[in-house]
Amino acid sequence: MKKQQGFTLIELMIVVAIIAILAAIAIPQYQNYLARAQFSEALTLTDGLKTQVAEYYANQGACPANGANGFEANTGYAGNYTAKIDLGGTAPACTITATFNAAGVNANLQNKTVKLTANNVGGALNWVCTTTALQKYVPNTCTGA
Repeated sequence: MKKQQGFTLIELMIVVAIIAILAAIAIPQYQNYLARAQFSEALTLTDGLKTQVAEYYANQGACPANGANGFEANTGYAGNYTAKIDLGGTAPACTITATFNAAGVNANLQNKTVKLTANNVGGALNWVCTTTALQKYVPNTCTGA
């Protein structure tokens, strides 16, 4: 009798099936991970503006606007996944709104927004984060109404 060499067809089919099952689970989880990372970029960009907006509000008693008083145009704050960041609102409810790109970002984040709204609490600005994105992509640091 001849000695068996290599794998049988059944063994190869089982390995392919196992790999397919693992890929079916791993790929959607990786896409969710990427979307959360892309969402975090918007929060990082807006966090850098919170201090500047708070200082402007403390000194001027008003909310800043893009392109004035040392603030860049809305596209000047763009990132890899964030198309623009708009500054606005009416004192004391100053707002910082980040808008995601229409392309090159997770499909569930395209054109969605992250909005930080300031509330004056005892003379200090307290920021509330809201978004139009699905909650499963939103980090715990962005909680609000």
